[in-house]
Amino acid sequence: MDALARAVEAALFAAEEPMTAEAIAGFLGDAAVGDVRAALRQLAEDYAPRGIQLVERAKRWHFETAPDLAHLLRREKEQLRRLSRAATEVLAIIAYHEPVSRAEIESIRGVQTSGGTLDVLMEAGWVKIAGRREVPGRPTIYATTPEFLEHFGLASRRDLPGIAELRATGLLDPVEDAYEELMGGDEADAAQETAAHDDPEIDEG
Repeated sequence: MDALARAVEAALFAAEEPMTAEAIAGFLGDAAVGDVRAALRQLAEDYAPRGIQLVERAKRWHFETAPDLAHLLRREKEQLRRLSRAATEVLAIIAYHEPVSRAEIESIRGVQTSGGTLDVLMEAGWVKIAGRREVPGRPTIYATTPEFLEHFGLASRRDLPGIAELRATGLLDPVEDAYEELMGGDEADAAQETAAHDDPEIDEG
């Protein structure tokens, strides 16, 4: 291992949060970004068979436990807030359609979205305000964060599972109707479901 790779390794080990190649180069002072990237690739290869690995998430690098050993270190943590179904739906919509406004989220979901739902996702660090849409009223638009990618083990949004994959695993259930509508789903079925919901004389089971 050359001197630069050792310095990059030390910088990442001491860092309190993941770092980009540019941040590492700046931290080391006179290192070229291209050389730092090469050192990162070398380190990632060296660590690949070990118990900890060097990985890149959203262009930021950090060490993490090898996936096959994660169960040895996993501890049950009390969740102060469980992610509600509404929050799950909103998070999925933002991830697949970002940047997206609250009105656009509501159009996809078909129901109003509480500001508290977006607050929960922002407090979790998974969603951020990404600016304002340049239309009348200039509504706030939302996008996912690098922490969202890191939490779900994604290098980028390109790694999000496709619609068919989500349906196969059952993970699309909370937002399936919304996606069916976007993909040209059966409007008659949607109308029938709405009528069943609105008509108190229809037995829902």
